[in-house]
Amino acid sequence: MLVTDEKIQKNESKIDVSVGSEVGTLRRVIIHSPDSGLGKVVPSKAQDWLFEDIVHLDTMRRAEYDYYVKILLYFLDPGKVKGKIKGIDHPDQKRNFYKPEHPEYHNSDKVIDPQFLLAHLLTEDSIKQRLIAAVCAVERVPYGVQESLFTLSPTELAKTLISGTLPSKAMIFAPIPNFIFTRDIGITINDHILLNKPAKMARTREALLTQHIFYHHPLFRHLKNKIIEIPESEHHFLMPDGEKDYKRVTLEGGDVMIVSPDHLLIGISERTSPYAVNQVIKILFEKNIVSKVSVLKIPKKRDFMHIDTIFTQVKKNVWVLLGALSRKGQELEESDFMESLQDVKVTDKLKILQFSKEHGEKPVYFEYLEDLLDDISRNDLKCREKTVFIYSGNNEFPFGAREQWTDSCNLLALKEGVVIGYDRNDKTAEAFLEVGFTVVRAAHLLEQFEKGENSPEKVKNTLILLPSAELSRARGGSHCMSMPLLRDPIF
Repeated sequence: MLVTDEKIQKNESKIDVSVGSEVGTLRRVIIHSPDSGLGKVVPSKAQDWLFEDIVHLDTMRRAEYDYYVKILLYFLDPGKVKGKIKGIDHPDQKRNFYKPEHPEYHNSDKVIDPQFLLAHLLTEDSIKQRLIAAVCAVERVPYGVQESLFTLSPTELAKTLISGTLPSKAMIFAPIPNFIFTRDIGITINDHILLNKPAKMARTREALLTQHIFYHHPLFRHLKNKIIEIPESEHHFLMPDGEKDYKRVTLEGGDVMIVSPDHLLIGISERTSPYAVNQVIKILFEKNIVSKVSVLKIPKKRDFMHIDTIFTQVKKNVWVLLGALSRKGQELEESDFMESLQDVKVTDKLKILQFSKEHGEKPVYFEYLEDLLDDISRNDLKCREKTVFIYSGNNEFPFGAREQWTDSCNLLALKEGVVIGYDRNDKTAEAFLEVGFTVVRAAHLLEQFEKGENSPEKVKNTLILLPSAELSRARGGSHCMSMPLLRDPIF
């Protein structure tokens, strides 16, 4: 049974968009529940589609991701879930509460699924025609199949454009299984939206769908003049194919963090190019959106991918990070005499430069990641408490690298000091305990909420652990799986 057009069209209001930090209380977020496309990832295409392994979709949904949705709703929109969990999760319900196409979908305006937004958008015939044509051109779909898409209802079409599969179960183009990682489709920088330019072809359709949602959906139309896109350099088009990477514009949201209203962090990584970073800095300074941008050039390795896989913020003065790329890790590398005697030294060292409108093109350099993060805590966030660093795997060999691979450093802050992580990262959880945090499993916390023994307002300094056997195979944590639209001011 599908959501009716009447239900879709009820949501015509516009929403506020404002994010000025990583840890201000979260009020509105975009997430995408795992769709059937994830269940179509096969070993022969896994790496092309940016997966390290194939996942069991039903386990990922029921036993893992659904807890993420319930936690988010309890903190952001409790009326949708409080006192209802037993009914929501009853086997007879078949997860209807979590399905954007179903009449029993939660339909929160605080925890929003882009599939629901897309279905609403496709009720407009002009947008429907334009989007079908654009997607079919990118995916090189035969004209006859393209014509058949016009016969689908908005909810059916939205599902097909994401999963690649018709209601008849016929696959007409590849799925976009990475759509679960909504952080990469766009980033809210104060009251602006920065749209991404994905590095991999597997994510092109995600960018196209997102572009249409933010430019045309009634919730966001008022933001049209506050959407930032990074165009390709005109020189790029005239370069030989083998040299195009030099000025290629690629940008993914996992490499962008707004840590204070005036300060943005951007990573140069496997997925975000130097030219894109240069263009972003110019635009942000010209528009007076921020006054300071720190650029972190990280090793172009699959291990790291984005800067939010190597560190995220927990509180104004607390950060979780990978020890191998920290001060201690770099000092160990520098003391390795055998390494220094090699003709070509292979290094994982970070390069950190900070640009500001005040100092023009002359950057300030930070030698270590902790130096930058401490500077943010003390000077940008005016924190008088000592800066605390929590290390992946408790900085124990080999657990630091093992747990970073399964997203120990990739945490989403629901409010200052309350973050969501994965339950398989045991040593990292121990590190949180050692600095005075509470560590609780999502299921237990939800049980406390339902019984009235606890409430989101009472939760302080806590790491909430999601079940993660299948989610972690997709190489993205709670930070990756979220696009915050609204947070309370940090000051």
